[in-house]
Amino acid sequence: QVQLVESGGGLVQPGGSLRLSCAASGFTFGGYAIGWFRQAPGKEREVVSCISLGGGSTYYADSVKGRFTISRDNAKNTAYLQMNSLKPEDTAVYYCAARSIVGPIDRSMCTMEKIGRYWGQGTQVTVSS
Repeated sequence: QVQLVESGGGLVQPGGSLRLSCAASGFTFGGYAIGWFRQAPGKEREVVSCISLGGGSTYYADSVKGRFTISRDNAKNTAYLQMNSLKPEDTAVYYCAARSIVGPIDRSMCTMEKIGRYWGQGTQVTVSS
């Protein structure tokens, strides 16, 4: 059974940090690109960041570039999203997704349609004082 389980969300003050995890099971994690997406109340789901299956290629949305870092540990079947300098506008439910994609990840590949074969249930991130 394929599963992606996000964790690490919570309430944090502006300027703070969180690290999200996406634990995978039921498929060959190392053969899949991973994406992080988020959805704020009343808004459409949007891309945050993606990483290639080997970790050598990444993409970031402009809104998080320089503040967020995506990574993965294929030995642990887990992907991460380190979020620093958090802003209230980062408040959203964060989802991870996976698809078997070979090759580099760029803006055209880091989309819900391209990455989103498998989805997690999401984890809430709230940035507020």
